Amino acid sequence: MRIGIVCPYSFDAPGGVQIHIRDLAEMLISLGHEVSVLAPADEDTPVPDYLVSAGGAVPVRYNGSVARLSFGPVVAARAQRWLAAGDFDVVHIHEPITPSVGLIALRLAEAPVVATFHSSQLRSRAMQIAYPLVRPALERISARIAVSEDARRTVVEHLGGDAVVIPNGVYVDRFASATPTAGWTGTPEAPTIAFLGRLDEPRKGLQVLVSAIPAILERYPRARFLIAGRGDLDWAYSELGAHAGVLEALGGISDEEKASMLASVDLYVAPQTGGESFGIVLVEAMSAGACVVSSDLSAFRRVLDDGESGFLFTTSDPASLAETVCRALADPLERERRRAHASAVVGRYDWTQVTRQIIDVYAMVTAGEAAPSRSLLGRLLGGTP
Repeated sequence: MRIGIVCPYSFDAPGGVQIHIRDLAEMLISLGHEVSVLAPADEDTPVPDYLVSAGGAVPVRYNGSVARLSFGPVVAARAQRWLAAGDFDVVHIHEPITPSVGLIALRLAEAPVVATFHSSQLRSRAMQIAYPLVRPALERISARIAVSEDARRTVVEHLGGDAVVIPNGVYVDRFASATPTAGWTGTPEAPTIAFLGRLDEPRKGLQVLVSAIPAILERYPRARFLIAGRGDLDWAYSELGAHAGVLEALGGISDEEKASMLASVDLYVAPQTGGESFGIVLVEAMSAGACVVSSDLSAFRRVLDDGESGFLFTTSDPASLAETVCRALADPLERERRRAHASAVVGRYDWTQVTRQIIDVYAMVTAGEAAPSRSLLGRLLGGTP
């Protein structure tokens, strides 16, 4: 099958959507499909051979973050050439109503279109305003995928219609087989606690963790906090004052380093405050064998099976986070029980399972079926109507 995948966000600074698209493309290629990805990327950005640049990107504030998007006549011309050259059996567009190359490709595509929706928003004035403008383009979509129930709810409430839920994927074995790094491994008296995310993005919640650190240190004065991600930590050092030395800034880390870190630490903390529709890093941590402490966002709660696969604390509450971290560290048997549960269920997020479900959607739309109904969604995922 010839598959064209469109990413709205720039590969200059890859985030969750870009990584999802990269991993999906490589899994499809490994299964013998011909895949091309169209995405924003600067000319000097190293990209995989299967990626075609839609041009440079501009930063735009969106959903509590800063997205780097591409649009305009030059981008439209590149999208038109890419579609013509690819002669795709199916075009898979991620976040199709984001004002970027995906929306342009949606208007131009002649092949059946599958759309994946990643974001979760309880209320979005921007989506409400944009809907009348993008409705004609949305009618070109043959099937919709949402990466979680939260993302599906956003589709239903803001755009109408429905979507099949297919989660984000992880190469579970890669994380499960990761080798721990001695310098990142803790002890009962000096545990290591990790955070991974953009340091300058408030919704990632680093400020909640930093505010909780003094209370954690009262119980575990030798605890160390590994902080991975791009951004400035000066504000955190200033806030912690005499305790600043407990922070170990790792900066941006590779996929291999991430897996090793997650396999090494006593706890992985996910303190995000909102705007999360899934929580891929939770699945990565579960796969690597890390015990997860997470804010109780609905998307995170679902991934962690209501706390069976990790510990949950009250979102945006440093005191709750500190208490939960200390409770987890004090009970190694309970940590192990939840880790074992996580290991037992994480296979449902493996790319082998996720890709099979996505290929089923491709097969459906190329066979000429309409956008999936609820009963069809049940059949598609092997459930009952």
